[in-house]
Amino acid sequence: MAIQRLTSVLLGAAGTLLVLDSSLVAKAACTFLPPVGGDGSSKIVKKRVGKGKLLGRTNWNTDFAVNRPYRSYKLFFTADSTATGTYPVEAFLKFTDGSNLRVVKESLTPPIGQGRMFGPFTVPQGKQMKQVNFKIGAGSDPNSTGFSYRISVQGCN
Repeated sequence: MAIQRLTSVLLGAAGTLLVLDSSLVAKAACTFLPPVGGDGSSKIVKKRVGKGKLLGRTNWNTDFAVNRPYRSYKLFFTADSTATGTYPVEAFLKFTDGSNLRVVKESLTPPIGQGRMFGPFTVPQGKQMKQVNFKIGAGSDPNSTGFSYRISVQGCN
């Protein structure tokens, strides 16, 4: 089989032949963004919901560095343990001019192993991305304390 162009051939559900040009597929390519302050070994951050801030800092905020411009961003969340309470999940696109845009504001109680993708979110015209921020906390429900989760962010062309 001599195919010089990168073309994917698929058999459709009704037996029809589908041809996908690789230039269309390449535009949807996504890359995981590195967490700020990470050690470089993983692009997935694992955390546990803690109590509110008494002294020092909470672990509620996690930033992911935007190392180059992307057309859109996808945010991923997966529950690693169960929780009997609900907890707030917020996400922000942070820009080089110091402003930000909240793109997620929800209260969740997902079962273990359940994931969720938020987005894709596009950057407002005239803005340049700097970071994507996840903020996941116990809020006012003490039953969510101790809940563990994984988060990651992808930049997509």
